[in-house]
Amino acid sequence: MKFVIQRVSHASVEVEQQIIGKIQKGFLVFIGVSQDDTKETADKMIRKLIGMRIFEDQNGKTNLSLEDVCGELLLISQFTLYADCKKGNRPSFIKAGKPDLAKDLYEYIISECQKQVSVVQSGSFGADMKISLLNDGPFTIILDSAEI
Repeated sequence: MKFVIQRVSHASVEVEQQIIGKIQKGFLVFIGVSQDDTKETADKMIRKLIGMRIFEDQNGKTNLSLEDVCGELLLISQFTLYADCKKGNRPSFIKAGKPDLAKDLYEYIISECQKQVSVVQSGSFGADMKISLLNDGPFTIILDSAEI
């Protein structure tokens, strides 16, 4: 499982010219699921995400978590995080989780995050989405379950 976490001042997701999710200060998280991922993998990633201390404290140090700043989450499913670009110029996505597994885990991640964060918004699985954001920093972290 891979999470691309962007610290944002605000972000939104649009499907068919309708905004279906938007947040203020918090994290925009792109979520990639592989075929080997499980709920246990998701739980590990969620713990790391929620505990991530990348907001500045009163001394300008990145020392505060999402909870510390009453931050919000916008969660977007993105199978392209598992693009394999080793051969040729057209990426392969065979390492990405099959749609049923990926959707189940994406929905699980949303529901588990809602238990811990007061504002959790999401995209629409499998839809053509337009994402708008103001990256704060910029600050972008890549979490890979194989590395944590």
